[in-house]
Amino acid sequence: MKLVTFVSDYKMTVDTLDRLKPEKLGIILCQNGVFHATTKENGNSSSLLNYTADYYVLKEDLESRGLTAENVVDDKVKVITFGDIVDLMFNEYDKTAWL
Repeated sequence: MKLVTFVSDYKMTVDTLDRLKPEKLGIILCQNGVFHATTKENGNSSSLLNYTADYYVLKEDLESRGLTAENVVDDKVKVITFGDIVDLMFNEYDKTAWL
């Protein structure tokens, strides 16, 4: 299964991700979840970014919080738009979840 998950909260752990075992995992950081892409924890990227996954952050949600792509602190996170999300959901992943 190819699964894309939306993470909309800024919690230090998302234990549900530990139980998922998809062949391909995508994580879209949206709403307050964008802070995982822009905030360092003790000098390190968010622990959420330690999964084997493709990471995306929603540009519109960054901007609504006064942030830009330049604020993203980890190179593995790609900034995308709403249109890109539609393309990902229809072309790259079989299932979608919201955490």
